Amino acid sequence: MFDSATPRFRTIEGPTELDRFLGLPYTLNHELADDLRQGRRRTEWMWMALIDDSVVARVAWWGNPGEDKPALLDIFDIADPADPVHRLAAHDLMETATRQVIGRAEPPGYIRYVPPDWRDNQASRRHVEVLIDIAEQTGARVFVERLRFEWRKGTPIALPSGRLDFRHPHDDEEVIDLMTAVVPGSLDAHTVLDLKTMTPREAAQGHFSGELAQQISSRDNWRIATDHTGASVGFVTPGHNHYHPVIGYLAVLPEHRGNGYIHDILATGTRILADQGVDHIRAATDLTNLPMAAAFELGGWVNFERSINMTWTPH
Repeated sequence: MFDSATPRFRTIEGPTELDRFLGLPYTLNHELADDLRQGRRRTEWMWMALIDDSVVARVAWWGNPGEDKPALLDIFDIADPADPVHRLAAHDLMETATRQVIGRAEPPGYIRYVPPDWRDNQASRRHVEVLIDIAEQTGARVFVERLRFEWRKGTPIALPSGRLDFRHPHDDEEVIDLMTAVVPGSLDAHTVLDLKTMTPREAAQGHFSGELAQQISSRDNWRIATDHTGASVGFVTPGHNHYHPVIGYLAVLPEHRGNGYIHDILATGTRILADQGVDHIRAATDLTNLPMAAAFELGGWVNFERSINMTWTPH
């Protein structure tokens, strides 16, 4: 006999069932309808665990339009983290949906967006820890925690100090060359992991063809910072992704670090987008990258959120 408490796992039946999927609250809910229209999500990548027709858990992946497999697991929710039935359903849903969507390949990473003070709020901490624990039971592990910053319209932008000049990159190769130069000393956990299996050049090319190539805005926004001799000091890539104006990459070359140039470069990148009339700009850095976090804070950026990045890749 069918037990009504036994969860049923299935995908949403189509966009008309999106409202049911959105019944569990999360910061990305408002993006899902447009993601479906634009091909960044597919109904077969959006799974629910149902008990008595109520959604007790859900998972969903995100991918680049036109690609066969998703690039990221970014939605994993449970209706009641304190309910052992819901926790078990969430675990089994994760395993079932991953098997159907990903197959035998290594699953893409999982990102959970959390409040900046999530550890200080008992309810928030419990919820996040339950999700992390379930993901770990399926073989994932926490890789890095990141700070998500936002500049908001009206926030003052530091005036140019006059120490640096800024110009457009000559071409993509120049940007890749500069990225190659900064990779070895990077404090970014993903870059450090890349360097275990890649040369600095390969890591730079991978990042360039990945996140930076996904910017939907013109590369006319990008700037190379130079000193008064014309030597390159650093660079910044302001732009737009599918959702927000962003600072995609920001760096100072190793031989020029310690001079405070990061503040001039960040201010220039911020001003380029602000002058285009945006009302906010997003950026992120690892929790452990203290110099970069300090630069954003001194620039008036708000740490509005964090992200927990998990991976099934050994490291």
